[in-house]
Amino acid sequence: MDLDPVRGAYSSVAERYIDLFDRGWVEREDAEDLALVERHLVGLPGPVLDLGCGPGQWSAHLHALGAEVTGVDVVPEFIAHARAAHPGPEFVLGPMTGLDLPAHSAAGVLAWYSTIHLPPDELDGVLTAIRRLLVDGGPLVIGFFDSDDGVTPFDHTVVTAHRWPADVLAQRLAAAGFTELERVQRRSPTRSDRRYAAIAASAS
Repeated sequence: MDLDPVRGAYSSVAERYIDLFDRGWVEREDAEDLALVERHLVGLPGPVLDLGCGPGQWSAHLHALGAEVTGVDVVPEFIAHARAAHPGPEFVLGPMTGLDLPAHSAAGVLAWYSTIHLPPDELDGVLTAIRRLLVDGGPLVIGFFDSDDGVTPFDHTVVTAHRWPADVLAQRLAAAGFTELERVQRRSPTRSDRRYAAIAASAS
């Protein structure tokens, strides 16, 4: 995937996203989503990767709960902010699949709405790369936009994204070597066209 359009689009609205997602976000975050992430990624015996970490809010939250976290993002403004605002986690500038890490070196992975801009035919490769990084049995928690109408592109606020039916994404996870553990699905309380989902899966 050519990351330049995504990087440029998020760089142009970086300050707005930092205000929206990194300042007081825990109080606004859906309680079920928070519980899902914490349930699977806190207390692991090894490093956790926050792939597509944005301004670093999840990395900082998991670090505060005792996780050893590295956040990764392609947007320089997000990484600069995360490093300044969140001492503790390590933050790396680069693509989520560009980490030069040994296979099976991560105890857990968070990919929170960070795969939504991938073209559908590139998702399998990314999930396979994530599986390679995880220890056997290590959890992946992935958040995404849900759909009843197949895999469909839509005009995301920043740059084109895709909705995935949860069952279809679960099938892609299984093909990449994951076993679904649980999922949450909900509708936006303010936008009838937005449905959200998250799946926790273990590296089989």
